[in-house]
Amino acid sequence: MKVNRRDLLGAVGVAGASTALGGPASAATAPAGDKPFAPSWTSLAEGYRAPDWYRDAKFGMWAHWGPQCVPEEGDWYARNMYLQGSRAYNAHVRKYGHPSKVGFLDIIGQWKAEKWDPERQLDLYQRAGAKYFVALANHHDNLDTFASPHPWNTTRVGPKRDIIGTWAKLAKARGLRFGVSNHSAHSWHWYQPAYGYDAEGPLQGKRYDADWRTKADGRGTWWDGLDPQQLYNGPIMRMPDGYVDRTEADGWHERTDNLWNEGKPIGRPDLAAAWVRRCRALIDNYQPDLLYFDDFDLPMEELGLEMAAYYYNANRRWHGGRLEAVLNVKTTPAQRRMALVDDVERGGKTYIETYPWQTDTCLGNWHYDRALYERDGYKSAATVIHTLCDVVSKNGNLLLNVPMRGDGTIDEKEERIVEAIAAWMGRYGNAIYGTRPWRVHGEGPGAASGGMFSETQDSKYTAKDIRYVRKGEDVHALMLGWPEDGVARLTLFANGNMIGRGQVVRVTLFGDSTPLPFRRTDTALEITLPAGAREAIGVPLVLSGPGLVAGSVAQV
Repeated sequence: MKVNRRDLLGAVGVAGASTALGGPASAATAPAGDKPFAPSWTSLAEGYRAPDWYRDAKFGMWAHWGPQCVPEEGDWYARNMYLQGSRAYNAHVRKYGHPSKVGFLDIIGQWKAEKWDPERQLDLYQRAGAKYFVALANHHDNLDTFASPHPWNTTRVGPKRDIIGTWAKLAKARGLRFGVSNHSAHSWHWYQPAYGYDAEGPLQGKRYDADWRTKADGRGTWWDGLDPQQLYNGPIMRMPDGYVDRTEADGWHERTDNLWNEGKPIGRPDLAAAWVRRCRALIDNYQPDLLYFDDFDLPMEELGLEMAAYYYNANRRWHGGRLEAVLNVKTTPAQRRMALVDDVERGGKTYIETYPWQTDTCLGNWHYDRALYERDGYKSAATVIHTLCDVVSKNGNLLLNVPMRGDGTIDEKEERIVEAIAAWMGRYGNAIYGTRPWRVHGEGPGAASGGMFSETQDSKYTAKDIRYVRKGEDVHALMLGWPEDGVARLTLFANGNMIGRGQVVRVTLFGDSTPLPFRRTDTALEITLPAGAREAIGVPLVLSGPGLVAGSVAQV
C-alpha cells in the first residue's frame, strides 16, 4: 500500500516562515529542475523521504565527547558545577576550587585529548557493526569542536585540533556515513547558573566566575584574546542578589531550566544570528550525512526551519540531485514526522512507527562518569543487541554512544563490551541490515516502554521474546535469549494464527543453510536449535515460505 504524503499534511503547522537567512534564495542552491526546499513544514514534509542508506544501516555509533568529560563526573557538568550542593559542585570544589575562582572555562583549558586515537576507535566501531558514525560538534557548554566562526572552538583552545574535521575524514575514508550533533541552541539559558553564587556557607553571595571575568583577564593566559562572555553567553538572567538559602536559589535554577523550549535567546538576537553562522559553517565545511539537533522540534523558531531547508538543499546539491540527508530532532509531533527523522533519547516506541526513527542511548552517561565505571554500571552487550533488535522491528535505528575520557580513550570495560557487540554483529549483523518491519513487531512478555528516558540499563528480555523483521521474501525471527531446552517457540506462527499466516517450508539459523527441524502446532511453531550454536544473547532464525511477508506494514 502506498501512502499519499499530501493526505498526511493537514495539520503540518507553519505554512510559511520569516526568512532571517534571506529566504530560499540564500540557501544552498538545488540542482536545476529540482524544487528547492523552503523554510516551512509543508515544504519539508512534501519533499523529504529518509534515504535508503539510513534505513538499511540500522546501527550507528556516537562520540559524545567534549570538555565535560575531563572531570569524569557525568552529565551536565558545566551547568551543575554552579549549583551549590550538587554532585558536580562538590566534586569541582574538591578537585579544582570554588567556582567563584575556578570556572568551567578553566576545565576547557585542561582538555588536551592527548591519547586520542581516532583511527583505532573508528576501526573498533566499524568492527562492531556501525554503518554510520556521529560526532559531537558542540554541547550546551558552548564550545565548538570544529573550525568555527565562534571564537571558543577547539582549533584555538583545549585540544587545539579540528576534531570534527578529523572524525569526518577518517569516517568517510572507511565508508561510514558521517553525522554531527549540535546541542548549542540551549546554551543561552542552560549556562545562566554561572552568573550565580552560593546562597549559603562561607562564600555566600560571592559571584561565580562568569559574572566577573572579562576579555582583559585572559591577557598572558592560554585564552588570551578571547572573551569569556562569548563562552558563557552573558548575564541574560543573572541570579538576583539577596538569596540567603538554598531553597530560594534552587527555585531560580528551576526557572532557568524551565526555559528548555525552542525559543530564541531573550533579548539577544546576536546569539541567534551567531547560532545560524555556526550551523552553516558546520554544514558547508563538513558536509554531514546526518545532522542531529538536541532539541524538542526544530530549534530557534523560524531559524530552525530555515536551517533545515538550507541543509536539505545543500545535501541534495552535494549528491547530484539526490537527497541523502538525515535530520534528527526529538519529540517530533506526529504530523511532522514525514519532514525529518524523529529521535527518542534513551527510550523507544511501543509500536511500528510509520516513518523511520531513531533511538539514541549510551553505555553509561553521555559524558564520562568514573563512578559508573567503578560500580560496573554500563549496559551489557546483550542489552545493546536486544535494544537494537527491538528498535529495528519497529522501523527504527539505534545510535550508541561509548563515553570517552577527556584524554580521548575509552576504558577497558567499555572496550570489552564493544568487542562483544562486534562478535555478535560479525555473525548476525546481516540479519538486521537492510530489513523492514513485518506485520507486527514481535511477541513475548518483555515490552519496551515508550517515550524518552524510558529505557533500563539491564535487558529485561528472555528467550520467549522474539522480534520480527522481513528481508526479501523471508521473515527473520530475532530471538532475545536462548531457550533452556533448546527449542524456540514462535507463538505467532501457531496453526490458525492469522498474524503468522503463510506456509513455513524451511527454517534456518541465519548464516547457516542447514535446515532446522520444526513442527507447527496449535500453540506455536517449534524449532529445534543446534546445541553448538548456543548464544546467550540470542540468535536470528530465517523463516522461508510462500505468503510469509504478504501484508507487511506499508512503508513511507
